[in-house]
Amino acid sequence: DAQVGQGFELRQPQDKVSVAAGETLTLICTMSGNGPAGGVKWLKGWGSANETVYDQKGSFPRVTRAMSGSNTDFSILIRDVRPEDAGTYYCVKFSRSVVGAVEVFRRGKGTEVSLHETALVPSVVAAVVVLCFLLLLLFVALCMYRRKRRGEAESQCLARLAAMGSLSPMPLRCCAGTPSTPRISCDSIHHLCTLLQQSSKEDNEIHYADLQPLPTAPRHGRSPGTACSEYASVRVAAK
Repeated sequence: DAQVGQGFELRQPQDKVSVAAGETLTLICTMSGNGPAGGVKWLKGWGSANETVYDQKGSFPRVTRAMSGSNTDFSILIRDVRPEDAGTYYCVKFSRSVVGAVEVFRRGKGTEVSLHETALVPSVVAAVVVLCFLLLLLFVALCMYRRKRRGEAESQCLARLAAMGSLSPMPLRCCAGTPSTPRISCDSIHHLCTLLQQSSKEDNEIHYADLQPLPTAPRHGRSPGTACSEYASVRVAAK
């Protein structure tokens, strides 16, 4: 027996292994030389509280041999790793005496297994990209909708002006605001006047559209932070 055990070597090279829950854990154990008769087991923990993870004669649903039938490679695979699988694992070679007694012949130095959180960065980035794309589509659709509505409103306004039966002034007031009071409708008035001036080149019914300054109003009649600047007068010929 002493000669049989002299050339035997058990190697368990992994010191620490980190794996995510649900993945497959690989524990490596190889042997060389002439060992005594006896089985090989994988134990979780050492001492009286150890747990048999793999035994050549037992049935373990989540554990299989990496090299089935090998007499030198006793590495195992543990599928669907769970939090309770964390711990230190030992590859152990046993010897069986003539009278049937089983004793530990060699054991590996142990592999400490820990679990880490699954990386969520790729999925989070993908979700953010999709969300940004959807928001961009929504923004473009909203801009197109507002542009369409603004065009319809301008068309209706011009149609109402063209349908008027006599020369009638339409005073359009515009007040320049302060930093806290936004400018109200000035851009719309200038835009409307530009459209009318352009239309007047092709339509003789539009007489003119101009901007004229308002008379200075008394100070006590103005509201704080507001100063009226000008108005637009539009005249349309009667049909």
